[in-house]
Amino acid sequence: QEQLVESGGGLVQSGGSLRLSCAPSGSTLDYFDIGWSRRAPGKERKEREGVACISNTGRITYYRDDVKGRFTISRDNAKNTVYLQMNSLKSEDTAIYTCAYLTDCSDDYIRFPSGKMSSEGQGTQVTVSS
Repeated sequence: QEQLVESGGGLVQSGGSLRLSCAPSGSTLDYFDIGWSRRAPGKERKEREGVACISNTGRITYYRDDVKGRFTISRDNAKNTVYLQMNSLKSEDTAIYTCAYLTDCSDDYIRFPSGKMSSEGQGTQVTVSS
């Protein structure tokens, strides 16, 4: 599995939007379930939160409860990219967001993300000011 590279983070006001992108540095994402997780300031890696995941076909998605209706995960296999559209951002969404290859996209990933990840990127910082 190639290194995943995240982009699209930044500083935004509360209520604003950002779109994160996740793409591999060399290979294809086609065959892999992909997940986004986040780590809030001061939290250890093991305290990361599963945010959303998507199956390799794009037909199955899961979200954590507090982002449902605000965040949308999608993929464009032709562009070899997975996206996380984040709307109505809140200060509590401030975190480093990373994407990762998953063993499978399921509710288990949302609850226990570290156990389902096989490789992840370096992350992109999202800061929401109130």
